[in-house]
Amino acid sequence: MAFDKSMNFSADAEVLKVLGHPIRLKIVAGLCTQECNVKHIWECLGLPQATVSQHLALLKNKGIIDGKRDGVEVHYSVINEFAKRIINSLLPR
Repeated sequence: MAFDKSMNFSADAEVLKVLGHPIRLKIVAGLCTQECNVKHIWECLGLPQATVSQHLALLKNKGIIDGKRDGVEVHYSVINEFAKRIINSLLPR
């Protein structure tokens, strides 16, 4: 099979760049298994809420995750299929 030179990898490269940070990679891996709110995420990671919130904001701005409001909480989940495939390829079988 020949390589298609016309393929544009800009969006994929942006996702890879964002997932290149260990904390964001952990967040997305966790969100691939279940929806979580920010409190649950920072408790699981053992990080300050402000740190986790900054990473969540970047992931959301780049279209990798999205949040659904449930009363006063926001539950985050992964919406980017490319990011899901990357995480699935990294997890042990």
